[in-house]
Amino acid sequence: MTAVGSGTPSRTVPVTGERLPGAWRLGLARGAMELKLFFRQREQVVFTFAFPIVFLFLFASIFGDDMAGTGSTASQYYVASMIAAGIMSTSFQSLGVSIAIERDEHVLRRLRGTPMPPAAYFLGKIWLVLVTGVLETAALLVFGTTLYGVDLPSDITGWLTFGWLFLLGITSCALLGIAISSVPKSGRSATSVVVLPFLVLQFISGVYILIDTVPNWMLTIGSFFPLKWLCQGLRGVFLPQAAASLEPAGSWEYGRAALVLGAWCVGGLVLCLLTFRWKNRNEG
Repeated sequence: MTAVGSGTPSRTVPVTGERLPGAWRLGLARGAMELKLFFRQREQVVFTFAFPIVFLFLFASIFGDDMAGTGSTASQYYVASMIAAGIMSTSFQSLGVSIAIERDEHVLRRLRGTPMPPAAYFLGKIWLVLVTGVLETAALLVFGTTLYGVDLPSDITGWLTFGWLFLLGITSCALLGIAISSVPKSGRSATSVVVLPFLVLQFISGVYILIDTVPNWMLTIGSFFPLKWLCQGLRGVFLPQAAASLEPAGSWEYGRAALVLGAWCVGGLVLCLLTFRWKNRNEG
């Protein structure tokens, strides 16, 4: 191996004759390592999966009454909304905090100085987000169908709708998480910088408060971000059609949801390319 490059930090490349695995293979290996590290931290695992379930239980217990004219209950409403919040938690919040901490602890600088392609690092994070997102969604669905009578989609169309909402939602939120990871000045401030906007979005996007009781100006602000549309789309998947009367437009607006979520996928990627840093700003 030999060090090359005039930039900082320097990187090492293999000498002639050596051949490194491709980015995809390295990304799979990196993803397996990320998952192993995640599941070794028992407190983090419990918090990640228990937090939305505990909140679902609390809100469904407090506001579990029937919603007049919708054919559903408030507890069923909260199942769909908490699934959306769980998707954003395992992507936006998880990546925003963990990457900022890794940068502060110089993990990113060390990785950048190895022959591993940068794409492999991000592929590893994608695998972590996908696996934890699927597991958390499955846990919430089991909890919701068992205790609150949420109906799963009865045809392939419903599952396909759920599938593209999940993929677009987790992709857009993950890219935004990577982008916001460059905002905190240190790993210690990452939690407050990332969690605050996520908490605000949950209140103005219909996660904790029924969508028909959120002030219009808050809904307008929330409509610019992916969480509101992910919540609305998932309510359309798991609630009766009559429940669409609660929505501002009186429908699930799948087309607009796809447009906004898709736009955030593109916009989030651009933000990542423009803002991502391998070292802290105060390191020069």
